[in-house]
Amino acid sequence: MAKILKPWMRAMWVLAALSGVGASQALQVTDDRGVVVDFERSPQRIVSVLPSLTETVCALDQCQRLVGVDRYSNFPESVRGLAQVGGGIDPNIEAIVALRPDVVLMAASSRGAERLRALGLKVLALEPRSHADVRRVLDKLGQLLDVPDAQRVWRVIDASVSAAAQSLPAKAKGVRVYFEVNSGPYAAGEASFIGETLTRLQVRNIVPAALGPFPKLNPEFVVRANPDVIMVGDRNFSSMEGRPGWTGMRAIQSKRVCVFTAEQSDVLVRPGPRMAEGARIMARCLLDKLS
Repeated sequence: MAKILKPWMRAMWVLAALSGVGASQALQVTDDRGVVVDFERSPQRIVSVLPSLTETVCALDQCQRLVGVDRYSNFPESVRGLAQVGGGIDPNIEAIVALRPDVVLMAASSRGAERLRALGLKVLALEPRSHADVRRVLDKLGQLLDVPDAQRVWRVIDASVSAAAQSLPAKAKGVRVYFEVNSGPYAAGEASFIGETLTRLQVRNIVPAALGPFPKLNPEFVVRANPDVIMVGDRNFSSMEGRPGWTGMRAIQSKRVCVFTAEQSDVLVRPGPRMAEGARIMARCLLDKLS
């Protein structure tokens, strides 16, 4: 009797094992819109329509899964050769569909998500805006891409920001900083991920959290605040000194203005794995201007 049952039991065990393997491959991910997205297995063909998400996929060593990116994704170098599918505001739906992606990664504020879903594509909307968001998105993408210990990337970021803070002299503590992200002027306030990094560097942001992460300011606000150091991209710096009253500000008179290159600005304004490098760029700015 035992000899008769053994093959049957063995077959049932194999079926159960195969069923278990299939179950382990299926997954659910809830995105930032609260939409639950089901996957039969970890997606192999990915389109990313947000630079910070592109960089996060690559930081998790899964760059090879990307088949298309937005026009602003330019890091690492390997993504520059991929098909471009527009931007978050104007995604090229036809180009995305033609790439046959298993998933499209885009910001929660991006347009086109519903149309893509209506066309049968899976869309995961993720939008990191703070340090905590970067950690959360790492977890989500680690789950999606079946990458164990995705938080290793955050630990590097966290340790690097702490090291950047420790590299600054005592006289940098409490220095009042204005960080301009766009010539509106739009500033990086205390509530932004850039503001959070400045706080960890132990300097004071002249734009309080109450004004929001990236508020548009009246230029007179900055004149009245009279910052010690200004941080700005070279694309916005040219118009700065022509603003009424700005030449009289402490930072401009003492030449404590850090003008970042386009490449540095890309690093600084993207909430993702290169925030560690962003902290080092800001720390070097402070060391240079306060020496």
